[in-house]
Amino acid sequence: MRIEVVGVAFMILTGCRDPREAAPECTEEPKPPTASPFKKYDETTVPTGPLGDAIKRGRTIVTRTYEELPDHAGNQLHCSSCHLDGGTVANAGPWIGLPGVFPEYRARSGRVDTLANRINDCFERSLNGVALDPRSEDMAAIQAYMSFLSRGVESGAALAGRGFKRVEPPPVPDPVHGEQVYQKTCIACHGPDGAGVQNKGAYVYPPLWGDHAFNIGAGMARLDTAAAFVRHNMPLGAGGTLSDQDAYDVAAFVIAKPRPDFARKLQDWPKGGKPRDARY
Repeated sequence: MRIEVVGVAFMILTGCRDPREAAPECTEEPKPPTASPFKKYDETTVPTGPLGDAIKRGRTIVTRTYEELPDHAGNQLHCSSCHLDGGTVANAGPWIGLPGVFPEYRARSGRVDTLANRINDCFERSLNGVALDPRSEDMAAIQAYMSFLSRGVESGAALAGRGFKRVEPPPVPDPVHGEQVYQKTCIACHGPDGAGVQNKGAYVYPPLWGDHAFNIGAGMARLDTAAAFVRHNMPLGAGGTLSDQDAYDVAAFVIAKPRPDFARKLQDWPKGGKPRDARY
């Protein structure tokens, strides 16, 4: 009797019918798989007209930043040097869903930033260049492209894969071993002196240090961020093959190398919240 009562209670809780009744098999309705929002850019799905033109222009800017905006990209890099495949790769700084997150408060600036503010941060820090006019057509095009990538994503949704997936717990880095990792796995693309590889005046593989690298104010100049990027994305095409320790070691080796300064660095984190791995 106790077994029967428990069985009936289970059927009530789960929504299943009593198997003694003439009914289909008592199984839970399968849920359709959730499609991943991280999809490659498909130009055939871009709308026609002025909006479509802006989306395509935005795609061109982020993948050919120096060629398209040489007065704004001081180190001849591209936005997609860090935001891989035009900002569509999970755990590589993707832009999918990003427009729905802004405006947001950011501790580094100590204010509520717009998406345009955040984009200009990258121009001034990662590209070691000059900010765009927030009202310019080029800024509108970049945001149009990001919004196009984000279609179908709920505004404000916390997507797994956004940003750079941190290594937890972070290991104690060994930059001496990091140099060995660099010599073995990174030198073919980034060169023995970290200078990267150029083609027709723009970088195919970005420099990791030196005068043409991201400056000290860039997020990639921070240990935890650099290690997370390396762990999941490097070597290119073989992301995830390095261990947590190797990723931290090579990141520690790279970020300690000389790179351009950032004039306003002492204005960062004006209200506190400075991360433990900040360089200054």
